[in-house]
Amino acid sequence: MELRGARILVTGPAGQVAFPLATSLARENDVTGVARFSRAGDRERLEAAGVRCVAADLGSDALDGVPDDVDVVLHFAVAKSRNADFDADLTANAEGTGRLMSRCRRAKAFLLCSSTGVYQDAGHTPLTETSPLGDNHRVIMTTYSLCKIATEAVARFGAREWNLPTTIARLNVPYGDNGGWPAVHLDMLLADRPIPVHPQAPNVYNPIHEDDIRATLSALLDAASVPATIVNWAGHEQVSIEDWCAYLGTLIGREPRFLATDRTIASVVTDTTKMERIAESAVASMFGGLKTAIQ
Repeated sequence: MELRGARILVTGPAGQVAFPLATSLARENDVTGVARFSRAGDRERLEAAGVRCVAADLGSDALDGVPDDVDVVLHFAVAKSRNADFDADLTANAEGTGRLMSRCRRAKAFLLCSSTGVYQDAGHTPLTETSPLGDNHRVIMTTYSLCKIATEAVARFGAREWNLPTTIARLNVPYGDNGGWPAVHLDMLLADRPIPVHPQAPNVYNPIHEDDIRATLSALLDAASVPATIVNWAGHEQVSIEDWCAYLGTLIGREPRFLATDRTIASVVTDTTKMERIAESAVASMFGGLKTAIQ
């Protein structure tokens, strides 16, 4: 899908992944960002980059101010209550997605940014889109995995109910100039704090840079369908926390210290075969990634 001159709605536009995406898309498209904008400065930063902002809580507010004539919806908003309130988080995430799809049912494509947090823990076995679902993030975010699974179910229903072409993209470890897990670990290195890792070492993931998220977006929108297309959205190289922290340590002259604990998530290794088939040309240009840099 050509994202030039399109009307695009982005939810959660101030977030780590959605902010660079929304601001880059705003250079050539009419972009509206929808969020609660509870953090000071977020709305101003987006508007300065050309993003029109609409304040709304998808789970509870009237959505009259949300445009219903957009070409594309990029749904990145996620709610994670501090007190692990399942009712609040299911309302905001799952019900909010249903309300958004109903409002924007005339869109040409709807992309739900989900997570590989929906899978059952499988150790170092690569997870495909048909792998068993589970609750692998509960140890660090109580409601996260189950709310993501519920939200996917609502999106699957919405695609069929409103004949709305939909892609459910399960993201694995995004990073870039706007932050991410490696940046968190860099801060810990600088503070000489031990970095938690699961005892089932090495702790392996598929980091994907924000530039590669942008590069594969059009292809994922082209793949939107009824019933919904489900695809892992991840880097094609597998990298461990241990390796990327060691690499970051060489850049700042610090030796990382690791703390083995079962109070953090274990490896989430992602099979990207389907994504590579959908976004063949974009994936072919993904070189010089984190693993390559480490090597």
